[in-house]
Amino acid sequence: MTEMEENLQSPVKDSDMTLEQPLLLIGNPNNRRTLGLQEARQRIGLQPALVLPYDRLLKTWRRGGTMADAVQQCLEGRGTTHVKGEPWISSPASILYANHDLVHGVNSVPLIRLDAPGEEWEVERELLFLGAVNDVSPLIDGLSAGMIPAEQTLTLEQEWGRIYAPNQWFRGWKACLERIRHEALEYWPNARFMNDPHDIAIMFDKRKCQQHLSAHSVHVPPTLQSSEPIRNYADLRTAMKTAGMNRVFVKLACGSGASGVVAYQINPRTGAEIAITTVGMERVQGKVIFYNEGRLRKYTHTSEISALMDWLCAEGAQIERWMAKASLGSSVFDIRQLVAGGQAGHAIVRLSQTPITNLHLRNERLLPAEAGLDEQQMDRVQTTAKAAMAAFPNSWSAGIDVMLSGGTEPRAYILDVNPFGDLLYRVQHNGLGTYEWQMELLRKEPYNHD
Repeated sequence: MTEMEENLQSPVKDSDMTLEQPLLLIGNPNNRRTLGLQEARQRIGLQPALVLPYDRLLKTWRRGGTMADAVQQCLEGRGTTHVKGEPWISSPASILYANHDLVHGVNSVPLIRLDAPGEEWEVERELLFLGAVNDVSPLIDGLSAGMIPAEQTLTLEQEWGRIYAPNQWFRGWKACLERIRHEALEYWPNARFMNDPHDIAIMFDKRKCQQHLSAHSVHVPPTLQSSEPIRNYADLRTAMKTAGMNRVFVKLACGSGASGVVAYQINPRTGAEIAITTVGMERVQGKVIFYNEGRLRKYTHTSEISALMDWLCAEGAQIERWMAKASLGSSVFDIRQLVAGGQAGHAIVRLSQTPITNLHLRNERLLPAEAGLDEQQMDRVQTTAKAAMAAFPNSWSAGIDVMLSGGTEPRAYILDVNPFGDLLYRVQHNGLGTYEWQMELLRKEPYNHD
C-alpha cells in the first residue's frame, strides 16, 4: 500500500463539514490527479470530493441520459473513487441533486472542478465519438483534417502513443465542456466552476488563447502573420519568407505535454531546414500515422518535414516566432508558474539543451532559488502569470508557462495557459503541495464569481 493510499484510508480530521461547500470533481477516478486532490482534502480535514468519472458521464450521454443521471449513480456509490476495493465517496447528504442552496443546514450547491480527461482510453474513444457526431463548426474552415467515422471510434484499439484525429478529438472535448456547463447550471443555477468550461476551451486552443491574451495586453510571442490561411508546408514556407521569420514554433493547436510541438528553422542562405519535435511518423499500409515518441527527434529531409507540417496545418496549428529564451549555462529555461485565487504559488524552472523544455522529456527541473533566479526575475514571471490568469476572470487556477527573453532587460512572455497544470511534484509553497495549497485557499475564501 502506498503512502497516498494509506492516507486516503485513515480517519478524516474533525471539521465542521456542514459549512463546507461540497466539491464535485469531474475527472478520471484513481489516477494521480484525482488521488492527489483527495489526499490533499483529507490532510487538511475536508470531506472528499464526489467524483464524476468522464467515462460514466460520456457513456450516459451516448445512451440518452443526462449529467443528472450520471451524478445520481455516483451518489448511489456507483462509479466513485475506490482505493484497494474500498469506496471513497462523499456523503450523499453533502451534494443533493436539487436546486437548493441549503438543505437542513447543509450547503448542497457544489463547486465544480473539471480535471484533465487524458490518460484514459475509454474516455479518448468517447470524445472521438462525440467529435464525429457533434454538429459544431470546424476548427479550420476549408481544411481537411483526419476523421474517424463515429461507428469506428468506439471499437478503436489503442496503439500506444498514436495521435488519433486531434481536430476531431478537440471538437468532442469542446462539445463535452459546453454540455457540462449547460446541464450543471440547469440543475444548480448557483453552482460555480473552479475554471469555467468556456475558458477551458479557450485555454486548450493555443491559437485562441494567444489571441485572447494579446487582446488583454499580456505579452505573448508574435504569431506568424499571413494574408492567406496557412494550409500546408508550402504555405508555411511562403509565410515565413514574407515575414522574414527563419525560426518558428509550430504547435498542434489542442496539443498538451509537447504533443505536436515542432521547433522549425530554415537557413536562408543555403535553404537547409531542420525540425525538432516529439512527433514520430510511420507509414502503415500506404498511410502516414503520427505518434508521440516520448523523446525528441530531428528531421532534416524535406519529404519528412513537409509531411509533418501538412498534417499539423490540416489539424490546426499555432505558428509563432521562435524566441530566444533566457539561459543558464548551456541550457535554456522557462518557468511553470501556478496561479490560484489571484495568487502566485508553486514554481518550477524547466531547463533543456533543446528548444523544448517539457519535463516528461527528462529535462532538468529546479526550484527558482536553485536556478539562481533573483527576486526581480521572479517578480516579472509572477506578475505576467497573474496578468494572464486575470484575463480569465471566470476561472480560478492554472499552471502558466512563462519564458524570459535573453539580454540585459529580459521581458516575460506567456507560452501556454494550462487549465490542468497543477500536477507538480516535489515542490511546496508555504509548506503545502499544489493541491493542499489550493484547497486551503478555497477553505479560507470560498470561490464565488459572477
